[in-house]
Amino acid sequence: MTEWPSIGVVIPTHNRPDLMRAALTSVLAQRYPGRLGAIVVFDRAKPDTTLEQDGDRPVRVLKNSRTPGLAGARNTGIAALDTDLVAFCDDDDVWLPGKLTAQVGAMEPATEMATCAINVAYRGRTTARLAGAAKVYQADLLRSRMMMLHSSTFLLRRSALLGGLGMVAEDAPGSQNEDWDLLLRAARRGPIVHVDSPYAKIHWGDSHFETRYDTKISSLRWMLQRHPELHGIPAGAARVYGQLSCWHAAVGDRAAALHWAGRATRAQWSEPRAVIGAAAALGLVKVPTVLSMLHARGRGI
Repeated sequence: MTEWPSIGVVIPTHNRPDLMRAALTSVLAQRYPGRLGAIVVFDRAKPDTTLEQDGDRPVRVLKNSRTPGLAGARNTGIAALDTDLVAFCDDDDVWLPGKLTAQVGAMEPATEMATCAINVAYRGRTTARLAGAAKVYQADLLRSRMMMLHSSTFLLRRSALLGGLGMVAEDAPGSQNEDWDLLLRAARRGPIVHVDSPYAKIHWGDSHFETRYDTKISSLRWMLQRHPELHGIPAGAARVYGQLSCWHAAVGDRAAALHWAGRATRAQWSEPRAVIGAAAALGLVKVPTVLSMLHARGRGI
């Protein structure tokens, strides 16, 4: 590549100073040939201006000026950038060497979004999660959330975010599933370029959203309303219905858990989340226990 596009990295953060500094360090350590800088957006927390720096790898510190939460913080950063591309990195994740160069090198002139595979770190164990594809289409994301397409791997054209694609949805309940929504919207406009090598390390177990089951429920219902085509894909519908069953069981709503387990089974009889949700509703298993077992293998419900 003769001319590398400029990249601005948005790091939203909320009361995790040590993890956030590790994330920022991994971003600035990228040996990317083009212009690279970062914006750390403090959401409902006092900004740490000691992070700011000038030079070849500038760092700016902002306070979330939009809707409180992850989505608003990301959009605050997007609006403040003037770069060709925008990348996201969560404050509890780190990038691995070569991430940006590999992604930019894989992008085509019409590409609006690129992702990469990840390593999931949970309780001392690391598991690689690959997509097995170089391009991801809307149909793929309707069948599965494809969790290896993590928000900390997102690289997007800023012109698309400010134009037809649109920015991160700030009405997503609890800023959950806003990343899946953005993936679906991007894939609707064209294939997502994917580098199927792990270039980001994702830490599970430290998330602010890990046990917010009520928000998980409302955000999934929001997704079904926003993307009604999900109901028409048996595998995708069964997955979402099964998740709703599990989260309702986790908050003790047995009737709703069994209802969604039934819908999941009718959509696709082999959906395992329906079994987990029904078993949890009947008191045979506990959802946090199942989650912990799955996380140890780099997977989730």
